[in-house]
Amino acid sequence: MTAEPRVLSGRYRIDEPIGRGGMASVYRGYDLTLGRAVAIKILDRELAGDNAFRTRFRLEAQAASRMAHPTIVRVYDAGEDTDTNPDGTVRPVPFIIMELVKGRLLKDIISAGPVPVDDTVRYVDGILEALEYSHRAGVVHRDIKPGNVMVTDAGQVKVMDFGIARAVSDTSSTVAETTAIIGTAAYFSPEQAKGEPVDARADLYSAGVVLYELLAGRPPFRGESPVAVAYQHVSEAPLPPSEIRETVPRSLDAVALRALAKDPFQRYQDAAGFREALDATLDGRSPSKRQVGALTSELYGPNPKQAAETARSLRQLSTDTTMKRTQAGPPVAWIWAGVGLLAVLLISVMFWVFTVQPTKTVPSTARIVPDVAGMTYDRANEELLDEELGAFRVDEESSDVPEGIVIRTDPAAGESVNPGQQVDVYVSIGQELATVPPLTGLGQPAATDALEAAGLTLGSVTQRNDPALASGTVISTDQTEGAKVPTGTVVNLTVASGKVTINDVTGYTVEAAQRELETLELTVTTKEDTSCTAAAPPTVSTQSLPPGDVAIHSAIELGFCSGP
Repeated sequence: MTAEPRVLSGRYRIDEPIGRGGMASVYRGYDLTLGRAVAIKILDRELAGDNAFRTRFRLEAQAASRMAHPTIVRVYDAGEDTDTNPDGTVRPVPFIIMELVKGRLLKDIISAGPVPVDDTVRYVDGILEALEYSHRAGVVHRDIKPGNVMVTDAGQVKVMDFGIARAVSDTSSTVAETTAIIGTAAYFSPEQAKGEPVDARADLYSAGVVLYELLAGRPPFRGESPVAVAYQHVSEAPLPPSEIRETVPRSLDAVALRALAKDPFQRYQDAAGFREALDATLDGRSPSKRQVGALTSELYGPNPKQAAETARSLRQLSTDTTMKRTQAGPPVAWIWAGVGLLAVLLISVMFWVFTVQPTKTVPSTARIVPDVAGMTYDRANEELLDEELGAFRVDEESSDVPEGIVIRTDPAAGESVNPGQQVDVYVSIGQELATVPPLTGLGQPAATDALEAAGLTLGSVTQRNDPALASGTVISTDQTEGAKVPTGTVVNLTVASGKVTINDVTGYTVEAAQRELETLELTVTTKEDTSCTAAAPPTVSTQSLPPGDVAIHSAIELGFCSGP
């Protein structure tokens, strides 16, 4: 008798296992509510017992679920079920519901043999496209590696496990501990290996390691333990991939070496720049071997191994007590003559310090500029007249000193000047303010003109999907309308992209798919497909628009099976 399949949270049916990693098992499953096939990732029992890890795991899965892009495996849901141990105690079962992707892991493609250069560029470009999207959304992956990249049967690259490495790294104290969960340190950035804070450039380094492995057939650094590999990431220079596999173009050598720079500031600074450099290799131009060598020297030093050997030799010389001097020192008479000369100089300096005392009296032919900063101009004028000095007012804007108060003088307070000399007195007129104009609902060009007219500066422009607004329409700003702000203040805008993001609704019931798409204000029509057997309730078999971003108010046709 076959046991009934388990259902998580009364909604997700667990079917057969399809994979296992260092921290979780993955099963094929079915969403009973939306009527679609899904992948279910269930956290291992040991990690599930850590409360801090479970909380971090759930929060990061929720962050990843907000990302919708064709190159990213969608996270639909995250939750926690329970299971009863044989002793009657209850243990938590955290799980993540993901898009079910049919294809191969990139690590399996690499292990199958050499990967053509064109495919290599396409795979890495897909990874970088996913990172470009996630980094704009403020999400750093932290665990880019071939085991986290799928290539679908249609050749589409899909990156998975966004945010899960963050849950691991925030609850693991050492490199060895973290890699025991994640699986390998071969793709760590140097800053990850050293336990330092990381940003998006750590993902670009890991993508560079993947590029290197696709080109050379192996990662740039290998060792007997994760710690040994992490050390190499921090301190050793990689060989150009073409020195391992001769068929690799030198243009890709340059891209891989730049991506693997130890210093994050020497790498590509964003995924878009990395993609541009990668695409530029397709035009056939290639640097010389000398140029690749110069790049290696620039990024990693002329010879890191030789430098390490030199440092080790110097340490040995400095601690070797068996070595004897081979050259005689200077004559003893010279030494005593030098000591005597130094003693005479020291006594002379001490005599001058103790006998020459500074005078506190000011000569009758000089005046000292008083300190009038913080006074009103009238009061400062009186103080200067008392010292037989003239005052000349200079108005100056200031964000720190109140209006009408003296900021400073020229010559400055404490300086000696002649009687009757004019002193420039700088008086604050306060800070010039501007009023933030109404911007919401304007097109971006009109909003830019309004900011310039108000004396303000346009800052960053962030696009956001909104089903009701045309492209470029201002949704919000980071400054309140009507607020008084200093002239020149930067105002950042959020504008409508003119697009909405649609999901792959094949497998949904027709009713559920229509409901989801109509909330995006799309025009939805249905079409019967008599060539396939009807299901009850009817489920979507085709959609006229692919998943991803589409123009607002687009029309989409859903096909469903209606045959006998």
